[in-house]
Amino acid sequence: MALQSKTTVYLALAGVFALMGGIVFYASLDNAELDQVEIKLTGVELLDVNTVDNQGKFQVTFLIKNPSNKTLTVSVIDYKLYGDGKLLGSGLYSTTDIALPGRALFYPGAEVPLKNTFILNKSEIDSEIYEDAINERIAGFSAEGKITTQTAWSEADKDFKTSYN
Repeated sequence: MALQSKTTVYLALAGVFALMGGIVFYASLDNAELDQVEIKLTGVELLDVNTVDNQGKFQVTFLIKNPSNKTLTVSVIDYKLYGDGKLLGSGLYSTTDIALPGRALFYPGAEVPLKNTFILNKSEIDSEIYEDAINERIAGFSAEGKITTQTAWSEADKDFKTSYN
């Protein structure tokens, strides 16, 4: 009876490892799909200027396109924003504090705009570019960074660089 129990345990362990291997293999298939995500900067709009704190508040809009066959979510867009080629600062769009089922879903073929508030601090950049930004005299904006996409099984990071005039 002891030999039969050991055999059963070994078969059960083999089954568990096979299942885990299948899950890892299935999850790795998602990574190629997640890498297909496209991100484009489609707008930078001045919302407010705080003259007391010397800050400008901007709305940065990215258009996210999912050309893959998988439904995904965007958990993070970590970016640096440039105005006329000069660094304005860093921004972060994040839904990491929202459970995966509560996030916006990007179905296959979907294009969804994501908006993020960007705070421009006069103390952190050249005062001339700050004045150009808050007086809407910047001809073109660009952004570069990393977008993190997820499915129920996988997560992938993709570097990006995009511009908007």
